[in-house]
Amino acid sequence: MPSPTAPLTKGALTLPPLTEGPHNKRLGLISVVACLGGLLFGYDTGVTNGAEGPMAQELGLSLFQLGVVVSSLVFAAAFGALICGPISDAIGRRPTIILLSILFFTGTLLVVFSPHAGIGEFSPVGFGILVTGRIMLGLAVGGASTIVPVYLAELAPYEIRGSITGRNELAIVSGQLAAFVINAIILSTLHGTVEGVWRIMFAVCALPAVALFIGMLRMPESPRWLVGKGRHEEALAILKTIRSPERADAEIGEVEHIAEEEDTASRSGFGAIFSSKWIFRLVLVGMGVAMAQQLTGINSIMYYGTRVLEESGMSADQSIYANISFGVMAVLGGLIALRNMDRLDRRKTFTIGFSLTTICHVLIAIAAWVLPEDHGLRPVVIMILVAAFVLSMQTFLNIATWVYLAEIFPLHIRGLGIGISVFFGWGINGFVSLLFPSLVSGVGISISFLIFAVIGVFALLFIVTQLPETRGRSLEEFEEDVNTGEVFKDLTGRQARRKRLAQRAAH
Repeated sequence: MPSPTAPLTKGALTLPPLTEGPHNKRLGLISVVACLGGLLFGYDTGVTNGAEGPMAQELGLSLFQLGVVVSSLVFAAAFGALICGPISDAIGRRPTIILLSILFFTGTLLVVFSPHAGIGEFSPVGFGILVTGRIMLGLAVGGASTIVPVYLAELAPYEIRGSITGRNELAIVSGQLAAFVINAIILSTLHGTVEGVWRIMFAVCALPAVALFIGMLRMPESPRWLVGKGRHEEALAILKTIRSPERADAEIGEVEHIAEEEDTASRSGFGAIFSSKWIFRLVLVGMGVAMAQQLTGINSIMYYGTRVLEESGMSADQSIYANISFGVMAVLGGLIALRNMDRLDRRKTFTIGFSLTTICHVLIAIAAWVLPEDHGLRPVVIMILVAAFVLSMQTFLNIATWVYLAEIFPLHIRGLGIGISVFFGWGINGFVSLLFPSLVSGVGISISFLIFAVIGVFALLFIVTQLPETRGRSLEEFEEDVNTGEVFKDLTGRQARRKRLAQRAAH
């Protein structure tokens, strides 16, 4: 139900209120099944954080080759996001997610069964198969990061859209935590006695891939996508399974009204982006949000957390177990974020998040600089500060980013818009994950996190000056204001007020 403090909007005044009933359970089931895509996303990105050591040792990988294995998934995810967005606009959200489940499963098989010449001996063929599998997983991860939030946002009522869509990010960090815990269990019980323990770590993610495939076969298509394709009766029938009859009738009318305006305008694909300065500006905003999230360095911790802890002074065994704390903080922050997503404005959430993460970066840099490498407290202090960074990131930025990207684009380019945004986000992620091991080894923890802090200041300025608010508005209402440029007028008003106040202060 909407928060008591949620702002009243046109959508809030015209749509009947939400009611309890079987439709709520149906919506909950759909979100659980779809979020298996997020779980796979999280496990596949987190499993290397612990598996990278045994994998490099068995396959004879250099530091750069290891970076290629890890970052190949991330770069492929960028293209997966860009490709799968338009595909979902064309064939639907549901069949696209089903195709992604097949990609997850196939990529896992290639990684698990990649051959090697002998323990510690590099095999070009095995390396090629391993990277190919990681690329397939990356395409699936990128596609899931794009389509699942859109699917959930289009199914959810606007009053609880933040918490419903945000469940996918909670699934992502839960998958990463599961990877950290499973890695620790496998390494503590099998490492040294069973060959190829890292293959077992990767094999686990085949199970949720199968579950996602079977589950999505029984899930409905997005009603909003169906309306966009002129299939109004199907859309209404599906909407009535996840809303009360009165709410479904009113909501479908609003969706159809916007869809008719889009048909009249005859806009689609990249042409729609360049035909409207407001949509073009919104795409730039989406790109900026996605890149700013990645430039916090959060995924450097989720991919290489054990390496950071080792650089801080922990042993390899200690870092494996301590790394679990980062996953716990991510899940805890995700739970807090879900509670707040429909209570706090998106802009306020982002502002708090970038302020806290930048402060954490500075504190980590100071701790690494001040405490000598042989000081007993150094690894503990750095671990606590990194855990605080992960908690801040997850509570205020990660879930908010994916929810926001799923909300801001008009229906006719929603898949394409989020695909472009996430493409740039994953691209930045790829470069950071490729260079981070060498960066930490070369300049140390202090300088590495100081760089993240400087970037965080610029990200905060971008958020404060460029982001339109989406909370408490239906997707159709926000879309209507995008078409007229109304969404940016509030920003202009705030900027003008700040300029007048600054001038008064100067005089």
